[in-house]
Amino acid sequence: MTTAISAEEQRLRRELAAVYRLVAHFRMTDLIFTHISLRLPGPEHHFLINPYGLLFEEITASSLVKIDIDGNPVDATPHRVNPAGFVIHSAVHKARSDAQCVLHTHTPAGCAVAAQRDGLLPVNQISMEFHNRVAYHDYEGVALNLDEQQRLVKDLGDQPVMILRNHGLLTVGTSAAQAFLRMYYLDKACQIQVSAQASGAALVLPDPAVCDLAARQLNGEATDSDYPDDDAYDLAWSALLRLVDRIAPDYRE
Repeated sequence: MTTAISAEEQRLRRELAAVYRLVAHFRMTDLIFTHISLRLPGPEHHFLINPYGLLFEEITASSLVKIDIDGNPVDATPHRVNPAGFVIHSAVHKARSDAQCVLHTHTPAGCAVAAQRDGLLPVNQISMEFHNRVAYHDYEGVALNLDEQQRLVKDLGDQPVMILRNHGLLTVGTSAAQAFLRMYYLDKACQIQVSAQASGAALVLPDPAVCDLAARQLNGEATDSDYPDDDAYDLAWSALLRLVDRIAPDYRE
């Protein structure tokens, strides 16, 4: 039996479907693998996630599957769900009330930085947003072991992003939009780092105090600065929605 969809759930379905299409558009997918999960409001602890087997560019609001905290479908659905893919996500959702959305990728640049001992370096202004705000979790094999959840959550702490060593990237957000924007810039920071390293030239890293200042500025924490604009990310998200409406309007279906 399928329960009625509220207006709020429909809004969230469309927002999450838009994020799936954006991840596909910006080439951050790994075929049908990796996941983006979004918590639904209410005491039931229900979530939306991609149907297993669909490419991200095929996902629509109605095809998203509603699951419980164990990754099992709540309603009747013609789509398969990969419960194992929710192991990482469920751990983060349980531990962090602010983790409304959890986004995980296997991008080439993200995986390359995840294989580096020093992780993300402050090589560019874009990476400064994450200075001292990146968690790291050592690789323990394919994430199928429930015992790993406790260690992963401990390593994540209260950070907004995590580099899963020898694996990939993970971001959390109070909305699907925030999780996407964090992933977009985290992956771009990794791309810049890999490109800079590939040149073979010695890297110039700013003074740690400058990195700290830039991080506070970029995260709206500097008392002597109003950067970024309060509505900058809202403006960026609105622009991204216009992009999706142009290139993949069926995401709303």
